[in-house]
Amino acid sequence: MPEEKASLVRFENVSVRFDDGVQALNGVSFNMREGETRILLGAAGSGKTVLLKTAMGLVRASAGQVFLFGEETTKKPEVELFDVRSKIGMLFQESALFDSMTVAQNVAYPLLNQKAIEMPREKMEPAVRDSLRFVELEQTMDRYPSELSGGMRRRVAIARAVVNKPPLLLYDSPTAGLDPITAHTIVALIIKERDVDNTTAFVVTHRYQDGNLVANFRYNPDSGRLDPAGKDGTNTVFMVLREGSLVFEGNQADLEKSSDPYISKFVKRPEKAAA
Repeated sequence: MPEEKASLVRFENVSVRFDDGVQALNGVSFNMREGETRILLGAAGSGKTVLLKTAMGLVRASAGQVFLFGEETTKKPEVELFDVRSKIGMLFQESALFDSMTVAQNVAYPLLNQKAIEMPREKMEPAVRDSLRFVELEQTMDRYPSELSGGMRRRVAIARAVVNKPPLLLYDSPTAGLDPITAHTIVALIIKERDVDNTTAFVVTHRYQDGNLVANFRYNPDSGRLDPAGKDGTNTVFMVLREGSLVFEGNQADLEKSSDPYISKFVKRPEKAAA
């Protein structure tokens, strides 16, 4: 039998209830292992972003246990989460770049402010430049986010997330608000990062086509293009949240077979109304 990969993110009956009484997560359990890609689907307000923030410790679980890299983090003090967070790259919704900083300064931010990364100063600029070259934006180093398009800002945010080569990447709605061509470019970069650096990725999205692309294509370093993954596919697991509860976890084939009307609406394109 093949050796079981290490657990990177594990939830055990995790619930999150806010002070206003809103139940954002309800008894969620899953175990994400090294080398997996997870696609999390769900309606607006279903708890997708809360789940990512709970994994990072930015939102605290009201009940249950959260584990990162095999270490329980549920009740760890904020200061003790710094080290584990340095192993995670996070792409926040709408990029979350600092408007007063240049592109290069934004990308360098985790290197300068996360002490656990421990990168020598002389290596930071090359790392920033390499990260921006990876997303094909090296020429924007001295520009400000306000001078970039939405898609370019999203690519800069990806460069910031991957600048220290973390083993785990969390993407919160990476294609939200983008046109289809730009959205495809962003998903292609997620696939490229996964395959070039062998990272584990957790992608929150409402777009089934994003998950379909990630699950069925690989990055070809020789051509710089995406190629069909073939019969072996990729190690991709789909998850669906409904009102804070995990209602599906499995492969794409089982997702597409589901007869649950809530799950099906994330898979099947709605029929066009008659003219």
